[in-house]
Amino acid sequence: MIRNRRTSKDDFTKEDPWRVFRIMSEFVDGFEVLSQVGKAVSIFGSSRLQPGNKYYKLAEETAYLLAKEGYAIITGSGPGIMEAGNRGAQRAGGKSIGLNIQIPLEQKANIYVDTLLDFHYFFVRKVMFVKYAKAFVIMPGGYGTLDEFFEAINLIQTLRIRKFPVVILGSDYWKGMVEWLKDTVLRDGCISKEDLKIFTVVDTPKEVVKVIKKFYKVPLKRVG
Repeated sequence: MIRNRRTSKDDFTKEDPWRVFRIMSEFVDGFEVLSQVGKAVSIFGSSRLQPGNKYYKLAEETAYLLAKEGYAIITGSGPGIMEAGNRGAQRAGGKSIGLNIQIPLEQKANIYVDTLLDFHYFFVRKVMFVKYAKAFVIMPGGYGTLDEFFEAINLIQTLRIRKFPVVILGSDYWKGMVEWLKDTVLRDGCISKEDLKIFTVVDTPKEVVKVIKKFYKVPLKRVG
């Protein structure tokens, strides 16, 4: 028999049943706000790349061109590439959205975010990036960027979500990873040749827009 013992020092808000309500509230808030956004593109990249960096400039220009095409821009709301994405969207007069994450090293939303959502749970935030994006643009970044990239292509590979454009910008930065996927992961039979077609590598903002526009000329097939 299991006995529930609670002392005056117990804090119900730190127990798992309470976390369920917090998780639900984050999903509800995210769905409510982002369902009104319309078509959007999620842009990912390092928070450490500053305005003078070439990839910052490429991210800003990419967001600017996509916003001109009518896409809302969604980022993680922080500095670096995220700031560049929001900055480009705002400069184009488009919708600039930030999905902030609450972490021990506090991340403040950049000044170019017009619509801000705060999340405590990474997995809820990641659902929002995928659910409301017509495409992912992967800029140079670290573990967080890699996490978003590989989760997206895994979901597409396993048919858990509809296929959509996953565009990697910066062949010089990403070539080592792409070569490893081809020369090791594919060679050893852990993925198929078709799996390498899930993403596209480009080098200019105009190519990003071209890939996305070309994809949506073909009707989408519903999965499941």
